[in-house]
Amino acid sequence: MSSLRFKAAESAVSRPLGDGKKVQSLKATEIYGKNVFSIAKMKDYLSKNTYKELAQVVEEGSQISRDIADHIAQAMKTWAIENGATHYTHWFQPLTGSTAEKHDAFFEPDENGAAIEKFTGDALAQQEPDASSFPNGGIRNTFEARGYTAWDPSSPAFIFETVAGKTLCIPTVFVSYTGESLDYKAPLLKAVAAVDKAATDVVQLFDKSVSKVNASLGIEQEYFLVDLSLFHGRPDLQLTGRTLFGHMAAKGQQLEDHYFGAIPERVLAYMVDLENEALKLGIPLKTRHNEVAPSQFECAPMYEEINLAIDHNQLLMNLMEQVAVRHNFKVLLHEKPYSGVNGSGKHNNWSLITNTGVNLLSPGKTPKNNLMFITFFVNTIRAVYQYADLLRASIASHSNDHRLGANEAPPAIISIFLGSQLDEILEEVESARVAKKVKNDTNLWHGIPKIPELKMDSTDRNRTSPFAFTGNKFEFRAVGSSANSALPMTILNAIVAAQLIDFKVEVDKQIKKGTKKDLAILNVVRKYIKESKAIRFEGNGYSDEWAAEAETRGLSNIKSTPKALDVYVKEESLELFEKLGIYSKRESEARHEILLENFYKKLQIEARVIGEVVTSQIVPACIIYQNELIENVKGLKDLGLPKESYSSQLNLVERISKHTNLILEKAEEMRQSRKTANNIEEVRERAIAYDEVVKPYFDEIRYHVNKLEKIVDDNKWPLPKLRELLFLR
Repeated sequence: MSSLRFKAAESAVSRPLGDGKKVQSLKATEIYGKNVFSIAKMKDYLSKNTYKELAQVVEEGSQISRDIADHIAQAMKTWAIENGATHYTHWFQPLTGSTAEKHDAFFEPDENGAAIEKFTGDALAQQEPDASSFPNGGIRNTFEARGYTAWDPSSPAFIFETVAGKTLCIPTVFVSYTGESLDYKAPLLKAVAAVDKAATDVVQLFDKSVSKVNASLGIEQEYFLVDLSLFHGRPDLQLTGRTLFGHMAAKGQQLEDHYFGAIPERVLAYMVDLENEALKLGIPLKTRHNEVAPSQFECAPMYEEINLAIDHNQLLMNLMEQVAVRHNFKVLLHEKPYSGVNGSGKHNNWSLITNTGVNLLSPGKTPKNNLMFITFFVNTIRAVYQYADLLRASIASHSNDHRLGANEAPPAIISIFLGSQLDEILEEVESARVAKKVKNDTNLWHGIPKIPELKMDSTDRNRTSPFAFTGNKFEFRAVGSSANSALPMTILNAIVAAQLIDFKVEVDKQIKKGTKKDLAILNVVRKYIKESKAIRFEGNGYSDEWAAEAETRGLSNIKSTPKALDVYVKEESLELFEKLGIYSKRESEARHEILLENFYKKLQIEARVIGEVVTSQIVPACIIYQNELIENVKGLKDLGLPKESYSSQLNLVERISKHTNLILEKAEEMRQSRKTANNIEEVRERAIAYDEVVKPYFDEIRYHVNKLEKIVDDNKWPLPKLRELLFLR
């Protein structure tokens, strides 16, 4: 292992820029969407009537007929083959968190044995991948392998290109034989439909011309890059995505000189290559820069419709991995790949846009538009207040637990940052006096502040806030870098939809009693401002004082994933999901179990890697060096030298023995605790056992490994052999 790592380091530092490959930015206007079968391209391949029906399906979310599907399949096949595709696949997002695909060739032999290229509407609309090995949370038995993928026409098909060829990828949902969703996309589409209907109903209180509201999303993606040879020298990084051993480098991020610094040329070559490939796939990457930690970077696209934005982010993560290999890099999307430096997140910038082009979270210039803004603004705040624990659960994972609240990312306490300007405006709206009898709109707004047109930078950005308003959108900053954003966005859209439905009911009741519409809206808004005040926080979310204050406000501070996930199966959550048609009770319970299983299995893998590394590499390295010291002592003794001549060596043998024995002892205790946890039948209790009993051994073992490292540092001679052998840096 030691020689491999030294060779890896030598290989990394000697690589030429781009490994000798010339990389340059291609003109975006010429390549954007080149490999996407977009609505615009469909127009060239479909009849006028078919195109019109498809456009209507995409716009309204209605069902597509099989006849039309046949026409589209032929057009899609023609376009794909013209562009070099030989296979097609239903591209879906199972509950593993990654994407999945099964490739089929367009080729089929006909009855005469001749080769033909075939792709039908049935093959486009629905396929039957084996569902037996995907997480299901008890929805199906082991012997029930059948599952279905069904085409999502709202997300365009695309061609994914590798060195092995080109494949037509068709975005789909994934469901069980009995109809329950087994993926992230199906619930998201349901949540998006729910918020569309609820928001449209509320918007029509202000503007009857609006017939649809789209959720908009922009996802900032943080990531680390490590040289591929160095990555292969670290089994912990390979198997778990993070370094389980090692200590801080002498120079980390303490000088704060990496953030927004000049991008290293080799990294820039990777970024340019990535952008070129992303643009071809219709992913509108706009921004690239260095992030806070060494070797950490970020890319961000333009805002898109939420379903497409999430598909693009999942595709982008696949693309990042593929392009990185071309540059002899490995992309690390783990939330905390290195101890002691900042981890990575995925900031989800969310808003609501009408089909008339109005951003409902952007204030207007007239009182009416200001009231519409305040309505959606306050309803979002109250939704987060009402369902804060559900939002917390949506970003809970083993890897994100390392990041949340670590003085680098938002804490586990869900709060909302508005900025002083908007915070003051809500205070004024809440306290302003309004006449009970209103003759006209002017009287209504007497004493109520007019909201100025907000610029993007009208409020400061609070990086310690998990949910912050940033000009004309809310930024959910707590999502982990490796996560599928579909889950937190399903929850966010669901809770906002539920809140808007409740709001409309309350306003309608007041109008029915004779209250003027604008006053009824304002009355309910002011009530919500008062009720949700506890969730608003403008200060430092990292401070101990905030944790104490949050408790007095009644806000939850759920620090561990197993306990955070419990909210999925609480009665109020089950009612919410069933009322909106997003998850059935069975689906909610299945997801709860799947997420718990994912949590403890990742800890299980880490525990096994730690055990294997200490017993097969660290302890043997120590024993080898101890034997060298013992031989040295024997030689000095044989020469008749006094004990003082070799007392340092004896002391080292004793100190190394102490820590190696403790490492072995703790590793065995960890193994036994893991066996005990594995025997716990109830999934939640098993996850808690791994979290509370097994995981603490990680730090105990690391403590003694770090003590060995300190011995190396404290004794500059004669320990190069031990430094070479120990699996530390």
